[in-house]
Amino acid sequence: MDREALVTRRDELRKRLAAIQKDIGGGLEKDMEDQAQQLENYDTLIEIARVAEQELETIERQLRELDSK
Repeated sequence: MDREALVTRRDELRKRLAAIQKDIGGGLEKDMEDQAQQLENYDTLIEIARVAEQELETIERQLRELDSK
């Protein structure tokens, strides 16, 4: 990937992580059915965030390497 593509992907991942953090931090709904659905989705969101953070770390490392050349 070239630098521009890396920066674009980095920005996408940052937005995704911010959205996930907002969803997780939003608290539970009052309705019990909605709460059950939220709790089921919670584990999925955590895994998506973990994978996105790993990719973000890789991209940031690649950008640092490009900048040091």
